[in-house]
Amino acid sequence: MPQTPHVERHFTAGETVRDVVIGMSDGLTVPFALAAGLSGAVIATHIIVTAGLAEIAAGSIAMGLGGYLAARSDAEHYANERRREEREIVEKTEAERAEVDSILGDYGIPTTERVGVVDALAARPAQWVDFMMRFELGLEKPDPKRALTSALTIAGAYITGGLIPLSPYIALGSARTALVVSVIVTLLALFLFGGVKGRFTGAPMARSAFQTMLIGGLAATAAFAIARLIA
Repeated sequence: MPQTPHVERHFTAGETVRDVVIGMSDGLTVPFALAAGLSGAVIATHIIVTAGLAEIAAGSIAMGLGGYLAARSDAEHYANERRREEREIVEKTEAERAEVDSILGDYGIPTTERVGVVDALAARPAQWVDFMMRFELGLEKPDPKRALTSALTIAGAYITGGLIPLSPYIALGSARTALVVSVIVTLLALFLFGGVKGRFTGAPMARSAFQTMLIGGLAATAAFAIARLIA
């Protein structure tokens, strides 16, 4: 009798989601707080729009560069650790064999069976290094295109998020009216984004949605209050 193929549905886009979360979270929150703060001090929407666009440009570049450098650092760290492991399996062969045996023992594999696995890995240096990188150091080989992809994803998400709270100031002539619309639109966007983020990260969607909205709302409230006090 034919069997239904077993399909495992695992979420494998963790790094991309992380970059989108980083960019979108700051993109929604920082320009929102800036625009709200300026609304408490000035009434000219063109000043708020100019300052907001400048912040989005600077913020997206800074965030994207940070993502690029972080990914490059990960790749360099992996390369350095791999070179070290390649030297150790040659210079400290017995110690490395003992480490493999210990790792397999942690998984409950009997001693008699571990010997064969250790010998098999020792006969395959490249696979042995792969094994040590993953199971001893917990490192996965990074995608060589990861740095550029991360930078563009974070920067794009920041720009997308930043234009949401700023769009009412672009469309409306009154800063006060734009502030009210911006608050409603941005809080809704933060709520929806928080829910989606929770869905992908495995956190409770409702809790993630309310937490994200609360953080953005508090940041904007603080900025608005400070601007009103100073103005």
